[in-house]
Amino acid sequence: MPNLKRTLNFYILKTSHLSSRNLLLILSLITGLVSGSLALLLKNGVYFLRNILVDESKFDIKNYFFLIYPIIGITLTVLLKKYVIKDMTNHNITAILDAIAKRGSKMKAHKIFSSLTGGMLTAGFGGSIGLESPIISTGAAIGSRLGVLFKADYKTVTLLLACGSSGAIAAIFNTPVAGVIFALEVLLIDFSRFSLIPLLVASVSGAIIPRIFSNPEVLFNIDVLDKFKLSDIPFFIVFGIISGILSYYFTDIFFFIKKRFHKIKKNKNRLLLGSVLLGVLIFIFPPLFGEGFNTIRLILSGNVYKIIDNSIFHSIDRNALVLIVFFLFLVITKVFAVGITISSGGVGGIFAPSLFMGAAFGFVFAHTINVFEIGIHLSERNFAFVGMAAMLGGILQAPLTGIFMIIEITVGYELIVPLMLTTTVSYIISKSLEPNSIFTKELAMEGSLITHNKDDAVLNFMELNNIIESDFVEIHPEDSLREIIKAVSKSKRNIFPIIDSEKKLFGILLLDDIREIMFNKEYYDNTYAHDLMQIPPAIIKKSDKMKSVINKFNKTNSWNLPVIEDGKYIGFVSKSRMFNEYRKHLVNISHE
Repeated sequence: MPNLKRTLNFYILKTSHLSSRNLLLILSLITGLVSGSLALLLKNGVYFLRNILVDESKFDIKNYFFLIYPIIGITLTVLLKKYVIKDMTNHNITAILDAIAKRGSKMKAHKIFSSLTGGMLTAGFGGSIGLESPIISTGAAIGSRLGVLFKADYKTVTLLLACGSSGAIAAIFNTPVAGVIFALEVLLIDFSRFSLIPLLVASVSGAIIPRIFSNPEVLFNIDVLDKFKLSDIPFFIVFGIISGILSYYFTDIFFFIKKRFHKIKKNKNRLLLGSVLLGVLIFIFPPLFGEGFNTIRLILSGNVYKIIDNSIFHSIDRNALVLIVFFLFLVITKVFAVGITISSGGVGGIFAPSLFMGAAFGFVFAHTINVFEIGIHLSERNFAFVGMAAMLGGILQAPLTGIFMIIEITVGYELIVPLMLTTTVSYIISKSLEPNSIFTKELAMEGSLITHNKDDAVLNFMELNNIIESDFVEIHPEDSLREIIKAVSKSKRNIFPIIDSEKKLFGILLLDDIREIMFNKEYYDNTYAHDLMQIPPAIIKKSDKMKSVINKFNKTNSWNLPVIEDGKYIGFVSKSRMFNEYRKHLVNISHE
């Protein structure tokens, strides 16, 4: 370790002569390459583990192991978090947004390996999650720690964190453009033309590694074979509306499950209950095992009956009704499998489950229309493709990410019109039903969500403690005008808090309130503070969020407002101090 530290210090010293922009480009390249390499490790690790454990060609004795695989995977993951890294925090995109909002974008170093290992164990043993959140967390941690190592400011650390996330998505899905768009749509508050360049560098370098070294079966690229027809547009609109409702359903059920599991106090009880429930779900519906990309491939290749071959329904006559019911159950139960996996202690994300749900619903929607033979034939393959984008855009509330991810997966723009149309409709419906995405809902409830609204973002970073001023001369309610004038002579302020012996705020006194009588001695000993004081137009509580503080200033048009904690006076907030703090944070988060 001392040698490693000396080596790092040497390279930091060697790069100190580089301009900040050149250094940022070098760090973004390193972040992308390392993120891509670790994504390759994670993807291949899960792929080979799955091949050992699962035989998807038929239903046999191996299927009964589905009942115990989740217990093994989630138990190992929980043991890793509890006894190895000794940190039970989440390894998802919400945790990354939390770091950006609350910890200066500084992520814990252990997430470089713990997210990776936890995701591999969870998904490899059947956890119904995606690998993108673990590898995005890993990539973000790499970028964040590099920024901290080179003593970068907040906006540079945040940009490097986004570079790691961008490179990770590019590597795990083989979609470099979608990686950049995700970083811009979900993670970054502010970006400029130059901040886009490091993201591109990281994303491209992250995507290169899997393309060079990965098994072709692990990469996810499928060509569009069916042409888009204008006559399909009404069906795509209806499909988009239902996809938006399903996106809301996914988010709502996910948090319902999370809350139910949160009420179970003991970790071992959550783990046991979740593992058993997940095992039963996977046994009944084997496509719920792991990421689900093999199922998506079978849907897109038209081999949908192979999906049933590995389930307990393999002996049922193959007909359209059985297929429709089976796929509807896959769509409905996927979110339960995802929620149970994560709530019981597993590590994983919801990108892949969103794609799975979209592909399954896209297929069953088109297939149902075709079965009823209403005079039009829909491409089940195309609707599966568009469904992936629609569900991703609706659940993540990141429509551009969904659109460009499918464009890159399909290696072309043949479906650009239905992709844009359906994903936009899905996003609008989802947003109208639930203002926050599955990533941001928890942070929004806490009041610590940062958004692309720069004003809201700055207010989130501001802390009331930093702008409270306490150098005000205090006056008691029974003080006479003579004593008040003595207080005025000692003060540099024109406002005075009137408090009692227990520090409770009675009111405030402005210098303007006594200006006309302060030199008239007739009032000195028969006029008191409680006669002269006024009730403050608003009171700021120590627990108030900055947005609430701003609203109180705007409504009252005041220049100073008192602050209380547990009913006791502690100071004032002034508009000038607040504006100075606002400007400081605005500069800190804005890129050149």
